[in-house]
Amino acid sequence: MPVSQSSPASASADAGLSQSERALLERRARLLGPTYRAFYRNPIHLVRGSGVWLYDAHGRKFLDAYNNVASVGHCHPRVVEALSGQAATLNTHTRYLSEIILDYAEKLLGTLPSHLGHAMFTCTGSEANDLAIRIAQHSSGNTGVIITDFAYHGATIATAQLSPAAVGAKGVPAQHRTVAAPDTFRDGGRAAHDFAGNVAAAIEDMRAQNIRPAALLLDSAFSSDGIFFPDASVMHEAADHVRKAGGIVIADEVQSGFGRLGQGMWGFANYGLEPDIVTMGKPIGDGHPMGAVIVRPQLVSSFGSNTGYFNTFGGNPVAAAVGIAVLEVIEGEGLIENARTVGAYTGELLDALKSRHGMVADVRHSGLYFGVELTAEDGATAAAKTSSVVEAMREDSVLISSCGPRGNVLKIRPPLPFARDNAEQLAETLDRALSKW
Repeated sequence: MPVSQSSPASASADAGLSQSERALLERRARLLGPTYRAFYRNPIHLVRGSGVWLYDAHGRKFLDAYNNVASVGHCHPRVVEALSGQAATLNTHTRYLSEIILDYAEKLLGTLPSHLGHAMFTCTGSEANDLAIRIAQHSSGNTGVIITDFAYHGATIATAQLSPAAVGAKGVPAQHRTVAAPDTFRDGGRAAHDFAGNVAAAIEDMRAQNIRPAALLLDSAFSSDGIFFPDASVMHEAADHVRKAGGIVIADEVQSGFGRLGQGMWGFANYGLEPDIVTMGKPIGDGHPMGAVIVRPQLVSSFGSNTGYFNTFGGNPVAAAVGIAVLEVIEGEGLIENARTVGAYTGELLDALKSRHGMVADVRHSGLYFGVELTAEDGATAAAKTSSVVEAMREDSVLISSCGPRGNVLKIRPPLPFARDNAEQLAETLDRALSKW
């Protein structure tokens, strides 16, 4: 994911840091270099996690309302048991025969539409999107990819170039095209209404340059663009344009999948879409480094025979054991239903803040995924106030972040076991933070 738009920490000592934390931050900068940035002006030295809670070195407890990585909760006992048990038995790669990877593939494929018949495993969501792009380009013979204009899809060369949120618009190669995200709020939702037309225009612009589209690559929740949930008809029309032009549709479920949106296991299903490829990461392993590409079999028949695919650690027995445990926890603990019901309750609490705070302009949510858009007299002021709200909440023991091209959307995305009392703490803390302005 891109660097949070909350204030990055530096190696300089802040007033809120202890002497040991200052030393740790300075050591971090010396050993890891300048590319590693910590969340918050006063970074948190975490030492333990459990469920929706994180604990720092001083024993202070933080409500985690941001980490989609620990999807079924930090250090879930069932996941930890699966990981440690398999690690103590066997861990090798997929060129040996193994039942557990097949058990996992079967269970994972069982949650998806039947037209998606093959599972290919990676270690990260970035790798998954990278592989998906390779398959799309190989199967179509085309090169261009269409993305939204502040998307984030990964950290490999190929996926970073398709991540304007990380590299900026100038970092996107000439054969690709960006389109405005389907913003359902600004200008009366005009960008959402025009989304399919913008995709069609991007295809025509490609044709004028003798480029053909290989894929439309979309995050189902438009997470970095500001978190939007457009009408299904617009998404269907955009997909149709790409397919008619010879490309395929890739649903990036790294942030929106595994029950996050509360309507089912997968975000793309909210729109009734039938993607040709689905990519997964982060929540797939509850913190264990895993990813997956789920694909129409016909797309990889030629790719498999001509190119092949092998990933030393992707789909190893420990990863498979963890993946099975995550799926069992989601099902056994009713976490999709929890995302739906607690998400609706949380949305009501956040919506109520609009009447109390004029700077809360819009609340967008589906399941346990929330974008709270803040406004001010000008964009720079809104971004600064948003960052200040994030920092104030951190000081008040609740962790969230921000997103969007203007940096003015609060990004709230807690672990799936989030409960009603957690929602109330979140809303009360946000109310206090907003009251400072």
